[in-house]
Amino acid sequence: MTVHQQAFFHEATFTVTYLVWDDATKAAAVIDPVLDYAPASASVSTGFADRVLTAAADLGLTIQYVLETHAHADHLSAADHIRRATGATVVIGEHIGEVQAHFATLFEADDVVPDGSAFGRLVHDGETLTLGETPITVMHTPGHTAACVTYLIGDAAYVGDTLFMPDYGTARTDFPGGDAVLLYRSIRRILTLPPETRLFVGHDYLPEGRKTFAWETTVAEERERNVHVRDGVTEADFVALRQSRDATLAPPALILPSLQVNIRAGALPPASANGRVYLKLPVTLD
Repeated sequence: MTVHQQAFFHEATFTVTYLVWDDATKAAAVIDPVLDYAPASASVSTGFADRVLTAAADLGLTIQYVLETHAHADHLSAADHIRRATGATVVIGEHIGEVQAHFATLFEADDVVPDGSAFGRLVHDGETLTLGETPITVMHTPGHTAACVTYLIGDAAYVGDTLFMPDYGTARTDFPGGDAVLLYRSIRRILTLPPETRLFVGHDYLPEGRKTFAWETTVAEERERNVHVRDGVTEADFVALRQSRDATLAPPALILPSLQVNIRAGALPPASANGRVYLKLPVTLD
């Protein structure tokens, strides 16, 4: 069993999309694909996602799955675009309905049924998917959101936003359904994997002192050097650090357009009577 991967970095949102494939069968999965969105013009395009599709075609791959680690608040998902182009099944954690329920109410998204049915397959902790001859094992890793999952493929774990590079730390926990205690426990569970396990993160934000984007680390490196959650950091210490840091963070720039699309599995809202598609902007009056 040989597994290959190629990473694609979306610099506008600091997001990493992964193309992973089973060498024997050429069955492939795309993890956390990004839809291009220009806020000033509210224009959507598929150039970045199409780069992934072109790479898959050049390699002779058949995209079987789009694997979402969670409903992202910082970029629009291209899951629906890839599904339409390839017939791939869009996969997400079974707790996505909790996320949908909150944000469907916020955006008055009456077309969204908060049961995960917009996605192709809901997966639970310990479930195994088959990618050609390669198993994909699902690990429920809540904390950043209620629905976060990590995908274990070969000698690698795709952790989404749960962990970042050791010099950047960990995910925020101040979104609805976020929980610093659960995040700590999810991370410690990931860090019980073999030390040599490769970890592929969902974002990189270039912390001070580093000039090159990076997205691959290991369990051993995280346990030794993660600035938030290395070995020796207690749950209480982590929760205090995480909550104090979260209190200083602004919302992600694309949180409002992203979540409207991502609770729909990457699809845009239905067109209005005039034929145009609209994204809603809830206004907070201070």
